[in-house]
Amino acid sequence: MSVALASFAVFAASQIGTPGPANMALLATGARYGVRRALPFMFGVAFGKQLIIWPIGFGLMELAARAPFVFLALKYVSAAYIVWLAWKVANLRLNTGTTDAKAPGFAAGLIVHPLNPKAWAMIVGGFTAFVAPGTSTLEATATIAAVLLACQLLLHPVWTLAGDRIAKTVAGTSAEPYLMYTLAGLTVASVMFVLFAGGA
Repeated sequence: MSVALASFAVFAASQIGTPGPANMALLATGARYGVRRALPFMFGVAFGKQLIIWPIGFGLMELAARAPFVFLALKYVSAAYIVWLAWKVANLRLNTGTTDAKAPGFAAGLIVHPLNPKAWAMIVGGFTAFVAPGTSTLEATATIAAVLLACQLLLHPVWTLAGDRIAKTVAGTSAEPYLMYTLAGLTVASVMFVLFAGGA
């Protein structure tokens, strides 16, 4: 194939399965609202990555080469958003026994990856490292989009369920605020790593 499918699938699973801003958001949402109520947000996160895969595949990186300052600005705006999200997570308290709080929906999930530097780095890495020269744009983009979506639909529920399980253990205990501070800290650390490691 013109895309190194098996190698890319391993790369994609390793990236999607490890901590990052999106997975921290899924963990926190599952912890706060439970798996069932977090599902619309989770699916929004999964499909939101498609909003950047296709533009990148069809020439967004060429534009980035011509106007790098625009993408540098976007990178830091995105990082600021993730840090703001982390601050909100740090101040959340688990509330799994009640249903009055409104869980974030599909639309809220859609914007997570477009504002996630790790997602940009992963997708750009996919196109540059696993696509053979001469591959048609449609084939390369569709393959990368399908593999990433499949990995997300397999691995995002794991993070959401983990949050739900953790919440049932620590909600209402003295460990609860420390859990939320830890989730927030991991979120900030993941985005800072991408920023200063020269990611997207």
